[in-house]
Amino acid sequence: MVRWKDGAAGHVPLLQTLRPDVVVSETAVPEFEKAGLKVVPGAALGRVVTDGLWPGIRRGPSRRGREVEVASASSEPWVDANGYLVAYHRALDSKTPVLLAYEANEKAGVRPDVEIPYGTSELALIEARVGGGNFVVDLPVRYRQGLIAGEAKATEAWKALARTAAWLKQNETVFGRPALPQVMAMVEPGGATREIANLLHRRGASPLLYSTLPSNAKPLALVVAGLKQIPSECFKVAEEGGIVVTDQKALPSTTMVREEADRVFCRLGKGTVVAYRRPIVDPSEFAMDVIDLITHRRRATRLWNALSAIPLATEGERPGEALLHVVNYGSPAREEIQAHIQGHFSKATLLSPEKAPVVLKTVRRGPSTEVFLPTLERVAVVRFSN
Repeated sequence: MVRWKDGAAGHVPLLQTLRPDVVVSETAVPEFEKAGLKVVPGAALGRVVTDGLWPGIRRGPSRRGREVEVASASSEPWVDANGYLVAYHRALDSKTPVLLAYEANEKAGVRPDVEIPYGTSELALIEARVGGGNFVVDLPVRYRQGLIAGEAKATEAWKALARTAAWLKQNETVFGRPALPQVMAMVEPGGATREIANLLHRRGASPLLYSTLPSNAKPLALVVAGLKQIPSECFKVAEEGGIVVTDQKALPSTTMVREEADRVFCRLGKGTVVAYRRPIVDPSEFAMDVIDLITHRRRATRLWNALSAIPLATEGERPGEALLHVVNYGSPAREEIQAHIQGHFSKATLLSPEKAPVVLKTVRRGPSTEVFLPTLERVAVVRFSN
């Protein structure tokens, strides 16, 4: 954690402490101490993941302002996000906490000649905590230099980080909950299933990840692509009426329904097995295929007018509740954000940092509930109930 030295001359006490929930990387320690900060080392608890990408918008289209984040497919921004890493490692080992510890360097996609928005350090903390993990706070070089020099923008970003950290702590019980089970994906150590999990998350499929399938699992679609070997129990999902999506040729006894250029559809029991002819080479397109298989009407959650935001729909704290988490990797929204979550709910409350809770109007839309988020800055959580 980080706290100001008592009586540090020339520095406003922006925060008394970021609490033990925020850790600072070793590379940042000298700079913080130069600024009159005392860095209290925190034990590296749990699994430490160092190969994340610095979060934010990587590729901008040929448009200006917020249009780059909401326009057509040709101008869709690419978002670097790491929330899936928390879910992926928790699926491999549910008992061990996950600590994201990548640094703001070229390995994480941060070029020294490109100015990185100060708020991305706050964003890195948000995405880790939403998934139920934590982040070792690091700051891009210019951010650290600006903070030391007392630059107004750097100082305000630091204050915002402290306020957001406090809000995340205050609301910690709503984070890290299991995703709604519309789309499940099996994962194992290695790059294949990890990248599929990444793009399912990035494309808003809101996947629930497992390394061992629960006996009561009844998803609309179970993704088993990328596995070295598919556990036989996975095909029970199809037998009971669901869709199993694989990239392996060895299947149980099935009945061919139809063929496409890259995949075949087979009947198994009450459900369907969709088998790709080759290993998945484009996880992004594959993720969109999975959403199409269950249909937009039945997906766990969906956003409109928010291409730089990633939604995650999870179980609520109490039976009959659900939570919609929205992490925004781009500029604050200037317009309302339309959002759907699977299930029928009569109440919705919007939670966001530095704002009082807001009651939202709910509207039933087929099997889903619709709300409009009046604002979206870095993060928002909608609590649905009846």
